[in-house]
Amino acid sequence: MLSFRRCIGSATNTNGLRLAAGRYAGHIPGQGMSQVQVQHQHERTRNLVTISPDKGSSEESKDDADLPLAGVRVLEMGQLIAGPFAGQLLGQFGAEIIKIEAPTTGDPLRVWRELDEDGTSPWFRSIARNKKSVAIDLRQLEGRELVKKLAVKCDVILENFKPGTLEKWSLGPSDLHPYNPDLIFTRVSGYGQTGPLGPRPGFASVCEADSGFRYINGFPDGGGGLAGPPVRPNISLGDSSAGLHAAFGTVLALLQRQRRKSQGSKKGGATVDVSIVESMLNMMEGIIPEYDRKGTIRGPSGSSVTGIVPTNAYPCLPDVTSGSNPSYVVIGGNGDSIYKRLMKTINREDLTGPKFERNIQRVKHQRQIEDAISAWTSRRSVDEVIAEMNQAGVPVGRVATVKEVVESEQLNARGAIQDVEVLSKDPAGEKKAWTVKMSGTFPVLDGVDSRPKWAGPDLGAHTEEILREELGLQTHELARLRREGIIA
Repeated sequence: MLSFRRCIGSATNTNGLRLAAGRYAGHIPGQGMSQVQVQHQHERTRNLVTISPDKGSSEESKDDADLPLAGVRVLEMGQLIAGPFAGQLLGQFGAEIIKIEAPTTGDPLRVWRELDEDGTSPWFRSIARNKKSVAIDLRQLEGRELVKKLAVKCDVILENFKPGTLEKWSLGPSDLHPYNPDLIFTRVSGYGQTGPLGPRPGFASVCEADSGFRYINGFPDGGGGLAGPPVRPNISLGDSSAGLHAAFGTVLALLQRQRRKSQGSKKGGATVDVSIVESMLNMMEGIIPEYDRKGTIRGPSGSSVTGIVPTNAYPCLPDVTSGSNPSYVVIGGNGDSIYKRLMKTINREDLTGPKFERNIQRVKHQRQIEDAISAWTSRRSVDEVIAEMNQAGVPVGRVATVKEVVESEQLNARGAIQDVEVLSKDPAGEKKAWTVKMSGTFPVLDGVDSRPKWAGPDLGAHTEEILREELGLQTHELARLRREGIIA
C-alpha cells in the first residue's frame, strides 16, 4: 500500500539550511554537496508537524494524521483562483499548505467582491482555509532566496504565474531539482507551459472562450449559432476546473513518485502542466468526436441541452424570491421510463407511445414536449411541482438562491455548509473573532474528518513561525528583513 508519510527528523536541523546572521548572499541549501548528500539532507529536515494559526507547532492530532495527504507539504505560490483552489483541495485532505504572498498587498483575492468588517473578502477566508500565510517579497533577491530554502523542504510547488516567471526568478525546476530531486512542480496557466500560445497570459474568461465552452452557452439564433453574446456562468468556471485538474494531477504525481521510489528508481520529481483551456476541453463531452465523425458544430441551446429530451428549466408561479417573475424548477425526464412517468403525472400520456419511446425519437418532438411540461408547471408553485415529481420518481430540483442553499436541510445534514472561525484584528490592532460560512470538504471519504480547521489567515500570520522553525532565522534577522520590506 502506498503512503505519503515519511520518516522525519528535527525541524530545526540547520545543516546547510539555516540562514547565516546578516545577509546570506544567495547561499543555496546543499551547495557544494553531492546529489546523495543533498537528498539525505532533504530527508533529515522534512518536518510534518501541524501548525495551527494561533498556537504554533504541535504534534499532529490523530484525526489530522488520518487525512489522506497528511505528511505532504505544498508551497503555494499562486494567487486569485486556479492555483489557490488546488491548494484548498489539497489542504482539506491533510496537506500542509504554506502560502507565499506579497508583503503589502497579499493575494489580490483578499479584497475581491464583498468585504468583511476587517476589509478582507469572505471568499478569501474560504479559499485560503487551512493555509499558512507567509509574506515574502519575490521581487527582491533576498526574498527569492528565502523561498528557495523553503522549497527545498517541500514536496510540491504549486503556482499559476505566467509561464516563464519562476524561471525568471531562478525558482523553476532546473533551479530547484538539484537541491530537492523529488520536488513536484504543479503549474497552472492559461494555455500550458509549451506551444505557440504558452507565453500568453490567460484568465478563465478568455480561456473558456478559446476552449469552445462559451460558444455553446447562450441562446440559439435559429440556425445553430449564437443569438447575441454568449452567456457566462456567474463564476470563474475555468479557474475552478483547472484547480481540480491541478489537485488531481498533484496526487497522481505523488503516487508516481512513491511508486518509483518503491521500485528503486532515482527519478522522483515531476512537472504537472495544467492548462485552463485544456481543463475546460476535458469537460466538453462528445463535442470533438461528434464534429470529427459527423461534421456537427454544436451551438448554444438556451436552458436545455442539445440532443437530450426532456431536460430543461420550467417556469412556475412566482414566489417570494422571484417577485412578479416566474420561479423555476429543473426537471430531468430524459430516461425512457422516467419520461413515461413524467407524462402520466402531467396528464399528457398522448405524448407517449412508439413516436416517443426513445430519446432519439423525442428529440424530433422537443418543442411539443417542452411546451406541454411548461404549460403544466406554470400553473403550479415550485413546491407543488417538486412534491408531484418526487411522488412520481422524476428527478426535479428548484433553481435555488444562495440563501436557499445555505438553509438546505439536505446540505446541512451532510455537513456541506460549515461555520469556520476567523481570527483577525480590527484597525486598532485588537483581536477579533467571528465565524464565516463556507462549503465543506468534497468528496466525502468514509471515516475521514476533513472539515476546515481554520479560515484563511491574516496576511503574514505565519511568517515568523515558518521562518524561525523551518529556516532557523533569529529575531535580529527577522527584524532586518521586516525593516527592508522583504517579509511582513
